[in-house]
Amino acid sequence: MKHSSEPTGAEGVEPQAINLANMIDYQKGAVVSREIISKKTGTITAFAFDEGEGLSEHTTPFDAVVYLLDGEAEITISGKAFRLRQGEMIIMPAHQPHALAALNRFKMLLTMIRS
Repeated sequence: MKHSSEPTGAEGVEPQAINLANMIDYQKGAVVSREIISKKTGTITAFAFDEGEGLSEHTTPFDAVVYLLDGEAEITISGKAFRLRQGEMIIMPAHQPHALAALNRFKMLLTMIRS
């Protein structure tokens, strides 16, 4: 997985409109991430998954929201599969196992809530 090395705090950032889908590019055979904001209370990260890529089942101690910016993904939460398309979102509750698979390449925005 590739990560951006750009600053992740919002301090000193001028307010501006941003096209989220254009913030991150697809890379063949890879999952790419770019952290947009990282705070003690949570993070916002953009991801681009090439077709056939994914994240294996895991759990986190925090609630998370996934919003699809582009493409199509299957997100499995506690054994139940959900097919998401561009413009749809899902909440992944804390402590419940979840996995992601790219049915087609897709981009998503992940918001992790740590409080």
